[in-house]
Amino acid sequence: QVQLVESGGGLVQTGASLRLSCTASGRTFSGTNMGWFRQAPGKEREFVASISWSSNKAVYSDSVKGRFAISRDNAKNTLYLQMNSLKPEDTALYYCAADPLYGRVTLRIGVEHYASWGPGTQVTVSS
Repeated sequence: QVQLVESGGGLVQTGASLRLSCTASGRTFSGTNMGWFRQAPGKEREFVASISWSSNKAVYSDSVKGRFAISRDNAKNTLYLQMNSLKPEDTALYYCAADPLYGRVTLRIGVEHYASWGPGTQVTVSS
């Protein structure tokens, strides 16, 4: 299993930017598809973005498409989420997660398809 720790969250105003990081250790990061998810108070955890192990594919939820960008640096075992034009509705606890199948060809977007989760980092966007 891969161990994950998120960082980079904070309190920002509407329209600001943040970059989240997720540092991985344990199982080989470079061959693992990764995802970002978020959970707002009283709501279910939802998909934000995912990226293939080779970075040749990325998928975004409609709510963040065009504003967020997922990337990774396999040499640093780190996953990123660049968040621009933040809105109050982006306020949530953000989690990174790892696909349990090494080298999977297809990207998954469902919460149920990810087996390793970090503790989360809080993002709060004030209006």
